[in-house]
Amino acid sequence: MPLDYKQKQRYKMEDLLDIMRLLRSDNGCDWDKVQTHQSIRSNFLEETHEAIEAINSGDAESLCEELGDVLLQIVFHSQIENERGVFDFDDVVDGICKKLIKRHPHVFKDVHIDDKEEILRNWDKIKRQTKGGSTQADLLRSVPKTLPALMRSTKVQSRAARVGFDWPDITGALEALDSEKLELEKAIADGDAQKTEEELGDLLFSAVNVSRFLGCDAEQALTLSCDKFIRRFELVESLAKKQGLDMTSAGLQKLDELWQKAKSMSQACGQDIT
Repeated sequence: MPLDYKQKQRYKMEDLLDIMRLLRSDNGCDWDKVQTHQSIRSNFLEETHEAIEAINSGDAESLCEELGDVLLQIVFHSQIENERGVFDFDDVVDGICKKLIKRHPHVFKDVHIDDKEEILRNWDKIKRQTKGGSTQADLLRSVPKTLPALMRSTKVQSRAARVGFDWPDITGALEALDSEKLELEKAIADGDAQKTEEELGDLLFSAVNVSRFLGCDAEQALTLSCDKFIRRFELVESLAKKQGLDMTSAGLQKLDELWQKAKSMSQACGQDIT
């Protein structure tokens, strides 16, 4: 028997909260009402990535839909805690509003801040005070370990840079990248697997540092490189098929020839720009 719920032409936030409450009720959805934070945790991550994909594609209609899916996850988790009597959605809203006001004293109080860098330094200072951290290292540790490693590296480096722990320009970052490459090559030559993994991590960390100086998003840069590789690989596969070649037995030399041809074709038609 369907729930007694009046459908509308347009819904608001209160409607979403009410719908979620009904879905979790005894007469609601058998799937929704048995979910826990842990069981839907991966859904939150998936919906966030789909929203990012919509942002990258520039599709406003898709972004609107995906933001709704992200909002649903927030409402879902809030309702679970509401049923336990711990907090509800209003508490979530109240908390973020208070945080925004507290961390923007240059907007909501009579505090003068000269530039964007000072805004970020002041944000970190207030965050450290409210989070209970007493050192700058605490601020670095507060970057979630669950973030993609490139993103986490960027945030850790940026926070360290705000207290002056940084190269004066990109020259130092590039020299560090070269140094880490040499250390990786030595570890490989020595046959030390553990050291090799460590040095590889250092090399990647240094590469992220270079991207930060360039004002590039390391995560986005690598994503674009992955997309470019897939496009070129698809073209290599097509070229091999036209020549009647089996890629699995064609040999590395022949595949490299096809790769170079695919690379030239891609660059010629501007595919590598996107």
